[in-house]
Amino acid sequence: MKIAIGCDPNAEEYKAVLIPFIKELGYECTDFGSEDPVYANVSFAVAEAVAKKDYDRGILICGTGVGVSIAANKVKGAYAALVNNIYQAQRAQLSNNANIITLGAQVTGIELGKCFVKEYLSLSFDPNSRSANKVECISDYERGKRKE
Repeated sequence: MKIAIGCDPNAEEYKAVLIPFIKELGYECTDFGSEDPVYANVSFAVAEAVAKKDYDRGILICGTGVGVSIAANKVKGAYAALVNNIYQAQRAQLSNNANIITLGAQVTGIELGKCFVKEYLSLSFDPNSRSANKVECISDYERGKRKE
């Protein structure tokens, strides 16, 4: 699995710990940078790469995880979920088919962040699950095919 990762400058050290951890788990990991103080730019870059399926999943990090999540979700085909606990990490994939997770470097310790990343990357969405119709509803809306 190919992972795209990016962050704002405030989360550079956090990302620097996650990259080798992700590689140790057996995944390819590409760093999309952390120099731009406008977190939206790296968010768009990662989200576009994931939405185009150049990468299987994405991870974005800023101080809270909120800003990068909002920005990534503006990209068609990107489904970013803010993760603050292990249950959210699981459900991001199992219930919501999120192709990106976001983390807050100033609110989530790195060891917890590593647990969330490991859990999220280990799971796959089941297109036959009870959540499939909910995920499809979101995709339909995005394509302008809202069902009433």
